[in-house]
Amino acid sequence: MKIGFIGVGNMGLALIKGILKSDFIDAEDLILYDPVKEKTAGLEKEFGVIVAKDNIDLTEKSDIIILAVKPNIYDAVLEEIKAKVTAKKIIITIAPGITISHVKDILKTGKIVRTIPNTPALIGEGITAISYSQDIQREDKEIVEKIFKTCGEIVEVEEKLIDAAMAVSSCSPAFVYMFIEALADGGVLLGLPRDVAYKLASKAVAGAGNMVLKTGFHPGQLKDMVTSPGGTTIEGIRILEKNAMRSAVIEAVAAAYQKTEGLK
Repeated sequence: MKIGFIGVGNMGLALIKGILKSDFIDAEDLILYDPVKEKTAGLEKEFGVIVAKDNIDLTEKSDIIILAVKPNIYDAVLEEIKAKVTAKKIIITIAPGITISHVKDILKTGKIVRTIPNTPALIGEGITAISYSQDIQREDKEIVEKIFKTCGEIVEVEEKLIDAAMAVSSCSPAFVYMFIEALADGGVLLGLPRDVAYKLASKAVAGAGNMVLKTGFHPGQLKDMVTSPGGTTIEGIRILEKNAMRSAVIEAVAAAYQKTEGLK
């Protein structure tokens, strides 16, 4: 099985390194192409991956083609490779607003998979939402899942919900970074050194997220466990509620979703 990557940006690179670390396939079965030669040269030298001469060459040689390019050039790339796409090839998209039907309309054939990873995939802590075209077989799904599990967890969703999943998981790391920065700024205001404040805030956020996943408790229940009557935490919560933190976050997620809808 040959896996080809068209585009070696941050997300493509995260998947490539995840696959290489997992021993899922041999390095010589990984084929890359990016017009910026520096992006592939280092990987070729370090790992022994194959660098294709162009997108057409890569498509012809690959069983699975992962399109890790910007949404604005998707159509051009699909038009370029469509003559080499066969019914047996799996085409995986990584982009907001690029629907399965849109890809099928251009390619006319191939098995289409739509994915939305997020940037924590760069450290193996990502989560990827996946939607499949109807002609995908169980063995195809198993291969796709193995690919994305190399850099985190996966969740299968209906395609009609994948943009909502994107708004929650793919955009939210930026929201969380802002929250961490704000927490740390609060600590600095109170006299903490900035590096200490960032470490305290980052570990608290990471730990809180893992508490939700590992205990299975409702986030509200976990919040109540920290919130003593008349204590310090409820005083902070009062201020967050006064400033409509929940509403702001909900509106941010909804706005991200609406923006994606406008890309179609």
